[in-house]
Order: sequence, then structure tokens, then C-alpha cells
Amino acid sequence: MTTLRSLLTPDKPDVPQPHLDRVSPPAALPGGEIDIHGSHLAPLNAQIPHATIGDISAPVLLSRPTRATIQVPEGTITGDLVIHRSGQASNPLNLRVAVPMAENLHPVANPAVDADGNIYATVSGSRGEAVPVSIFQIQRDFQIRPFVRDLLNATGIAFGPDGYLYASSRAEGTVYRISPEGAISTYAEGMGIATGIAFDRDGNLFVGDRSGTIFKIATGETPATSGEIFVYATLEPSIAAYHLAFNDAGTLFVTGPTTSSNQAIHAIDRDGNTTVFYQGLGRAQGMAFDVDDNLYVAASLHGQRGIVRIDRHHRATLAVSGSNLVGLAFLEDGNVALATRNALYHVALDIEGRKLV
Repeated sequence: MTTLRSLLTPDKPDVPQPHLDRVSPPAALPGGEIDIHGSHLAPLNAQIPHATIGDISAPVLLSRPTRATIQVPEGTITGDLVIHRSGQASNPLNLRVAVPMAENLHPVANPAVDADGNIYATVSGSRGEAVPVSIFQIQRDFQIRPFVRDLLNATGIAFGPDGYLYASSRAEGTVYRISPEGAISTYAEGMGIATGIAFDRDGNLFVGDRSGTIFKIATGETPATSGEIFVYATLEPSIAAYHLAFNDAGTLFVTGPTTSSNQAIHAIDRDGNTTVFYQGLGRAQGMAFDVDDNLYVAASLHGQRGIVRIDRHHRATLAVSGSNLVGLAFLEDGNVALATRNALYHVALDIEGRKLV
């Protein structure tokens, strides 16, 4: 007697082959979760489909007729994603997986990139903790070398128009200027709990005091006026840090994690007027713009952590899935450096970032 079960065997041509249409988001860190959209993805004969990324087996967390959710295992690299169901294999889709560049770090904001493509990241430490190396340099060949020592609680870092690296110390309320050789000098003091920093197109430096103030340090037309400090804007205090980024129009964007799961990104115009650019994120942190003025921010969107892309029409989608992300920096050739709480990762996204200086 022929049964339904005998018809639904792997060698029967009437077993529907799973088909994949797209992966969302298109990139992930190891440990991140992605959604696969397609058809014939539901369990068959009480057997849940399984997935592979290249040669690595990936667990399927959810399986429905048109959608499946998988988790990207540790050790996975960029490769073809395939769903296997009852002996049938789907068509492959490319999944981009970030690979580690540097570990045993402690970034609390975006990494910084110099004109030669070297990346800089902090070992920030807990409040008041002195660490052996405060800032590391990751060279283009991924070689890592100590760059700055004896800078207490290095927090926000950014390159200025002069080619020097600037770093805030949240413990001291000070911004330091660091030469290409790693020599440190004091640039500005009295910045409260100094966290995020960013330069505008005129060379003015903006510093976020997480207790509620955005400071502007003027570049000045003369040595006498250079370094003057102004209160640029005030915001709700942050429980962690302010993160700053400018778009091409010269608008300053600010995030500052609070206890809310419906957090806003603030936009501050050149006159210091503050509006809400986007609301609905969880623990939004480091940000960067691409050349088309799309904003990318390390945050949670609808409960999923990663890098969120927000376009000029305020539409938000997840661009990269991954836990513990605190910031990012665009590199050359469409690549991006992703900072987690203890490491830097590298992944190709085919996105050209906005020039910062």
C-alpha cells in the first residue's frame, strides 16, 4: 500500500525542493541570527531542515513555509548558504560573515581610521582603571601594535584635519591630541564625562559630556580664538556615552544609551537646534554615514542587535546581525570595521563611507 510518507521520500521527484529568495540581513557576525526568505522551508515528516554555510553546519532556530531563522556559528566565514530538507538542497545564497581582526580590546565607541587605512581601537577599561595599552593600531595587513599608553579610560577617538588622533578620557574630562608617533598632549579640559567626539567640516571639535552637554571647541581663525569652548546643545543624560557623527550637510547626530527601549537619534543643526531624527532603537551607540547620507548605527531594531541602516526617509533596516556591537568605521573598497565590546571584526558590505576629514 502506498502511503503519504512513502511519497515524501528524498528520492521522490514530488518532494518540493526548498528555494531561497533572499537573506536578511545580508551580513552577520558569528553568533548573529539571520532570516532566510523563500519557499518550502517548513519541517517535513517532523524533521526540521538544516543549514550549511560553506562547509559549516548552522542551526535552524525557526522553520516555517516561507521563512527560516538560522544562527551563524563561530568559525564561519563568508560563503554559500544552503537549506537542506528531506534530502533536497536549496539553491545557494551568499552570506557575508565578519571575521575577527583584533581581540582582547575594549572599544566603547567607533574605531578610527587614518589616511593610510590603519585602524585604531581602544582598551578603555572600567572607570578609573589604568591599562598597559590604551589605544592599539591595526595595520592594513592586520598586524597589531601598541600606539598609546598611559591614557586613562580612552573613550571616543577621531582623526582631525591635521592628521592627529584625538581621544577623550571620560575619567578626566579631557581631550588629548596624539601625534602620528603616539606622543600625547592635552587639547581641552573640563569636558565633564567626556565620551564621543567628532570634527565638523570646518575643523571644530565636538565633545559629548554624557551628563547632558555637547561642547564645541572652536578651531579659530587665529591662535587667540582657537580652542574656545562653547556649550553647543544639551540633551538627556546617557547611562553610558554619547556618540557623535556628522552628515554632509553639517548636521550633528547624537546617540546616548538610556534605559528606554524606544531610544532616539538626535539631530542638531548648525545653530544648535535639536530635533529627533529617528526613534525606536534599543541602546543606540556608534554611528557612521555613507556617501549617500544613509546612517548606520550599532543598535537593536525590533529586538535584534546589529548595525541598523536608516535612510534619508527615516526607514530602518538591519544591515548586519550581531551581539555586543558598539560602533563601526567604513574602510576602503566597501569594507567596514565592526567594534564589539572586546574585539574588532572586518566584513565586506560594498558600501562607500563618508569621508570624516
